[in-house]
Amino acid sequence: MLQIASERTVAGCWLKRLGHWLLPVTLLLFLLGGCAPHRSYRTDYQLCESAAPETECAQHALQAYRSSDPAEDYLLNFIEFDDQGQLFNRRQMDRVIDSLLRGIEQRDYLLVVFVHGWKHSAAPGDGNIRTFREALKRISLLESELSRGKGRGIEARQVVGVYLGWRGGSLTLPFLKQLTFWDRKETAHKVGHGAVSEVLNRLENVRNLRSSFAGEGNNHTRLIVIGHSFGGAVVHSALTQILQERFIHTLSGPDATGDVGGFGDLVVLINPAFEALRYTSLSDMSSERGTYFKGQLPVLAILTSEADDATRVAFPAGRWLATMFEKEKRISRFNAVTGEDEVIKEGSANVTAVGHFRPYRTHRLEPATTRSADSSPRAAARLFYRASGDWENDESGSQIEFAGSVLKRTKTSAGRNPYLVVQVDDELIHDHNHIDDPRIISFIQQLVLISSQHQLLEKRRDGR
Repeated sequence: MLQIASERTVAGCWLKRLGHWLLPVTLLLFLLGGCAPHRSYRTDYQLCESAAPETECAQHALQAYRSSDPAEDYLLNFIEFDDQGQLFNRRQMDRVIDSLLRGIEQRDYLLVVFVHGWKHSAAPGDGNIRTFREALKRISLLESELSRGKGRGIEARQVVGVYLGWRGGSLTLPFLKQLTFWDRKETAHKVGHGAVSEVLNRLENVRNLRSSFAGEGNNHTRLIVIGHSFGGAVVHSALTQILQERFIHTLSGPDATGDVGGFGDLVVLINPAFEALRYTSLSDMSSERGTYFKGQLPVLAILTSEADDATRVAFPAGRWLATMFEKEKRISRFNAVTGEDEVIKEGSANVTAVGHFRPYRTHRLEPATTRSADSSPRAAARLFYRASGDWENDESGSQIEFAGSVLKRTKTSAGRNPYLVVQVDDELIHDHNHIDDPRIISFIQQLVLISSQHQLLEKRRDGR
């Protein structure tokens, strides 16, 4: 015991010495590498309509893309946060929300929120913004095609993107950027616990308010939240308590077993950079329930590439240092599908990124063996209807075909379990940042539509 205490004292001394050096070394790196700007980029709060918003609307927080084909049109709004998780300017949020509230009186929305991750921001020209724009355009095309489907009888919803920007990188030189990984992790959780929660709840209020104008049962407005990398940590920090509460208080009421509610209509996290231990409660609750009704829709999808070295290798190294003196134990939980208890090691869950933690995995996403030559919106709509039917009949070990990919559920996960933790083949997501493979974008679009089209599908089947 004396030797162990002595070793801990020595280790503590070395860590203390390291702490003395850490601040001046960090400051030196900032001076050498230069700080990424800590500022708001979207300072004009007037609506800008353009066919080239990337250049003509660069400073605008409210943008409308107007194409030669109206089926491609979409709205894109920006809301920005500082390093403390607070809004850069509340007027920016107010103008965005007010514009949405005015529009919701006249038309249904398909609201898609995107929270970027590591090394990105709301700066004009950012790669994540370009990818988001392309996704919005494709969703709008598919939404237009679905609106013409037999039996729907309503106009296409207005596709609206909301880009939540924060300082995802604090250094600018290429090599030194890599050293901001753990600094930005702490900032991401701070941002998630800050004003992001307010913004997301206000957007959900916009979604729900449509019922006041369209009438109960006629509200087709839907809300999807997507977070990438540390953006996934932002979203999870902002919504995890809400998701826990809505799993327990089902859509049938707090005392009934019914369909599990989520936040908005779907939350998608891509290569999220937070430890599996933060996800334990949601995983435990969903694992203990062995059956879900046919009406159960996806609530949360976590997609992680098997080739994501940032969360697979770098993340555990940083977490090991951060948790060196924490106490951990083994957790026993029941899996209703296998009928057996599972043992979860807290120590492993505390240093492993959620998507790489095998005990919590429910799916694997792989490339389709054959690719369809028809990539038109009409073909995508047909595949969407088929995938929706396959989701209704989902069970342990089943497969669902999407455009260019196949989703395979593990044999230890219940069919229609609304929380999906998906390992993604490296052909679909090559590393941490390359998330723009058309098959991945298509998969997310289809998942979004499955989660947002349920009532419309029922009308179509009933011939109404």
